[in-house]
Amino acid sequence: MSRRKDYHEIIRTLSSRLVEAQTPIRVLDAVKWDDEVRQGFLDAKGKKPPAVDRDFYLQRPLPFDAAAKKLEFQNIERDITRQLGQFNPAGHIMRRMCREYRMVIRMLEARGTEDFGLISQELYGAASDAFHAGDPTLADLGLMLSGYLNNIDSRGDLADEPKTLDANQTVDLLQQRLAAVFGDDTVRVIVSDGIVADAAAGADYIKIRADALFNQRDVRALEVHEGMVHIGTTLNGLNQPVCTFLAKGPPSSTVTQEGLAILMEVIAFASYPSRLRKLTNRTRAIHMAEEGADFLQIHDFFREQGYSLEESYGHAARVFRGSTPSGMPFTKDLSYLKGFILIYNYIQLAVRKGKLEQIQLLFCGKTTLEDMRTLRQLVDEGLVAPPKYLPPQFRDLNALSAWMCFSNFLNHLSLDRIEADYANIL
Repeated sequence: MSRRKDYHEIIRTLSSRLVEAQTPIRVLDAVKWDDEVRQGFLDAKGKKPPAVDRDFYLQRPLPFDAAAKKLEFQNIERDITRQLGQFNPAGHIMRRMCREYRMVIRMLEARGTEDFGLISQELYGAASDAFHAGDPTLADLGLMLSGYLNNIDSRGDLADEPKTLDANQTVDLLQQRLAAVFGDDTVRVIVSDGIVADAAAGADYIKIRADALFNQRDVRALEVHEGMVHIGTTLNGLNQPVCTFLAKGPPSSTVTQEGLAILMEVIAFASYPSRLRKLTNRTRAIHMAEEGADFLQIHDFFREQGYSLEESYGHAARVFRGSTPSGMPFTKDLSYLKGFILIYNYIQLAVRKGKLEQIQLLFCGKTTLEDMRTLRQLVDEGLVAPPKYLPPQFRDLNALSAWMCFSNFLNHLSLDRIEADYANIL
């Protein structure tokens, strides 16, 4: 018993060191453009690219010593091997996280240079990546979905509901819904003046921007996306007794997280065409930037999609943050569609093979898809606790399994053949 306790303590100690080491690394804070850049672009009526270059980032130093932080992760990785060996499953995950965080630091050191975009592609992927050999790419998916959404949009009767809920009303409504999921005091919803987005999630809270307006669909999407998935997996990670690293996620977990969140929106009927259009437009914009489009061209693309001058700036800035207006893109926003496809395929395959126990493990913390088999082993060893908080759709896998069984069969049908056969009845 003592040896088992010592073994758990070694892993917990190494895990805690890893969690502490990553604390000052805040990617989005390090790459964001400030309000002065935005105002300058708007004052020029969108005719001049934002005033961002390499010096812009050098004047905004990282809140940590990059060389010392990389060495810290290297030392943790070395200690993991020394204390756990080369093939220990928990050690395998933690070593990969150490390497990934060192890569993140290198990316942030390269802000405003071509290397920033190249490392971003290594961490988050590129729009030209295929899902599997011979399959369409993310760029293909973006174009395909845009075609479907244009057909829907041309109807004119699926316009978004008016945004009539102010911040305080949204807080009250969202707080009630999250209390039903997590318990009365577990997750807080608060009004905030200090955020750029309409809403932002933390470890156990959601901030709502004081001057933002919402509708019922927006609230439902926040409940599912930010609450059930992002906060739910954070709380499950914080509840881990040994593998505390599951409370924090490197970029590879971002793909899993956002994929889970979008899948939850779909199966909870919380998504809607204009929201999906936003995701596909981001994917298309990143692909355009990878092909050489600059900020003004990306801004024009969003204007053509019907967004205002200011909205288009916000969307284009997401593509080039951390880079320059003529540089390679920051590819994090590929995580949504990429993650959705990868998670959907994973769950579909788990159902086909009868490995339903693998599905709920996606929620045991900030997981990465490639670690799922290892996590199953860690659960069996008592090193990882099953998730405490699960969305209703994943708590009882009966309905999800039935849906995936049908989906497995439907994937074998030819949509082109179906379209031809149904031509006279649709």
